[in-house]
Amino acid sequence: MTVGGKSCNDLASAMGLLAIEMQNQLDIEATLQSIVAGAVKLVPGATWAGISLVHGNAVEARAPSDPLVAKLDTLQSEANEGPCLSALREHRTVLIKDMATEPRWPRFCDAAIDYRARSLLSFQLYVASRNLGALNLYGDEAEAFPEDAVFTGELLAQHASVALFGSAAEAQFDDALSTRDVIGQAKGIIMERFNLEAFAAFDLLRKLSQESNERLVDVARQVIKTRGST
Repeated sequence: MTVGGKSCNDLASAMGLLAIEMQNQLDIEATLQSIVAGAVKLVPGATWAGISLVHGNAVEARAPSDPLVAKLDTLQSEANEGPCLSALREHRTVLIKDMATEPRWPRFCDAAIDYRARSLLSFQLYVASRNLGALNLYGDEAEAFPEDAVFTGELLAQHASVALFGSAAEAQFDDALSTRDVIGQAKGIIMERFNLEAFAAFDLLRKLSQESNERLVDVARQVIKTRGST
């Protein structure tokens, strides 16, 4: 049995290597680039790829393999509709066999044809109940994606979701450590400058944050910067 021209063993091996590569990346951007490159390489019919990443209440177009992907993904985000948004919001895979005959998103499909994209596959990226975004694949001709492209893409999307979630969690942990260190340094400066105990120094930082309507960590950075300039 073959999938996308590969034997099942070859596909499993390629997916395993890609999973290792994705999880070995040093930051989220590198992880996104690895996912996109792997998708174009492994999913039959994929000419271009990109990721729609959930960021708070917004959806961002990230890691496009070609400028046309960025334009089409951004078009959907700005219009708040399109196949990629349907994939990430409705927990499903979306296939457009031919942009010229697809009735669901006429504005998007017309733009896609103008940019030479004739077919699409979009997979939700998620772990448990957390929605991370969508992996979007574009073909340069109608009917570009064979049946096994869906299987291969869904398998890749599962690996990508785990890698992306791990990368995001690590980034949040690093940010938390960095924030803690900055606040701790500023607190030490205030303790020394005003001869205060730790609790009183932190309370002063908190009051400055409230009065200036700035984040605590931003006020702490200003305290550190002020010390460096004196």
